[in-house]
Amino acid sequence: MSRAFVLPDLGEGLVEAEIVRVLVKEGEIVPEDAPLLEVETDKAQVEIPSPMAGRIEKVHVAAHQTVRVGEVLVTFAEAAVRGEPRSGGEPSPSVIDNVSGTGEPRTAAPSPQPAPAPAASPSAIPRGSSAPPAREGPVPATPSTRRLARELGVDLRTVRGSGSGGRVLDDDVRAAATRPATVDEAAPPAAPPAPARREAAKPLARVGLEPPPLPNFEQWGAVERRPLSHLRRTIAERMALSAALVPHVTHFDRADITELDALIRRNLDPARERGVVLTLTSFLLKATALALRDHPDFNASLDAEAGELILKRYHHLGVAVASDRGLIVPVIRDVDRKPLIELARELAALAQRVREGKATLEDLRGGTFTITNIGALGGTGAIPIINYPEVAILGVARAREEAVVREGQIVPRLMLPLSLTFDHRVADGADGARFAADIVRRLERPDHLLLEL
Repeated sequence: MSRAFVLPDLGEGLVEAEIVRVLVKEGEIVPEDAPLLEVETDKAQVEIPSPMAGRIEKVHVAAHQTVRVGEVLVTFAEAAVRGEPRSGGEPSPSVIDNVSGTGEPRTAAPSPQPAPAPAASPSAIPRGSSAPPAREGPVPATPSTRRLARELGVDLRTVRGSGSGGRVLDDDVRAAATRPATVDEAAPPAAPPAPARREAAKPLARVGLEPPPLPNFEQWGAVERRPLSHLRRTIAERMALSAALVPHVTHFDRADITELDALIRRNLDPARERGVVLTLTSFLLKATALALRDHPDFNASLDAEAGELILKRYHHLGVAVASDRGLIVPVIRDVDRKPLIELARELAALAQRVREGKATLEDLRGGTFTITNIGALGGTGAIPIINYPEVAILGVARAREEAVVREGQIVPRLMLPLSLTFDHRVADGADGARFAADIVRRLERPDHLLLEL
């Protein structure tokens, strides 16, 4: 029986991807988890692994083709799905039986089966059991999660997925890797039920504009048309969406980072001995995350349909990184709880993966606030566009030594321009000024940043 493998759900609302490279040929025999294709989404360039071992019967896609979730990528002949049940089992949602005479994939008609028993919650695992029983058939997980499982020596079939539809997440794999052989403790209490949602308020008004047709530019001279890359198109769409939906307002401020710059210079060599390069951006991350604790409205998203502000109790900060493919925003998680040295190390590793085109989807999603530092490129300031659905973004320009009056004396100080752009539906100007001042205060006391967790 042949099986069709479709583009799986890549998570976080991603509905399509562009084929970068096809890594297999028709007639080739591939093992399970072997890379089949490289695809580019609006967030990352990733490999799609094979969900089974078998021979490639047909490749349905080509490089530079855009495919949507659910479209067929390849068809397997003589497929051998790991752990496939002999009868009565169902394939993975991304693997479809192909039994029609036309070669088009279709799902088999469901046969009558007894009602399934309700799935056991994590709190219902019996005492003395170290893991859920091995599941049958392919395991729903992203390529990065599969790679993590291989690195940690975790069999994905024994991991209970906490994601949508039972998808195994990175945190599930890490938990399985650290789980002891036996558990001799009471099961954790079940999570409290979510509070009842209030009756939805009237949706906030939206404004949409249709652009007029472009003039015929050729009438004035020669032109060249260059197609936008998939990433560039996505960036254009996101920026237009943010600018159209969100009433932006920007507050400008400056931080005296004379002491911070001196601290970084004093600790360059000791940090380098620990394999870390201290940078201004790592201090910006820490100062911003701690300020977000005290100003949670800026660590949020607005649900305009429900008329509610979604306050996030975690602080995952994105940092804009320029790459050959365009501007990419990798995310560092739990910034408020990590020491500066760890932040500097993680930031350097993330930026390197982005520039080498090796960033995974997990590296690029889940952010709650974004920092864009253009100081290395010059300029005196910028007004960044909010990374929707976040509600604020911090822009940073190049620090310059200036003559500043302090206690009646003119002294040279290193001043850093900051621009905080935020959603005016969520906060007022005074709120933005207080939040920016909190970031400035922390940057001007860098010794405290080294000690705060």
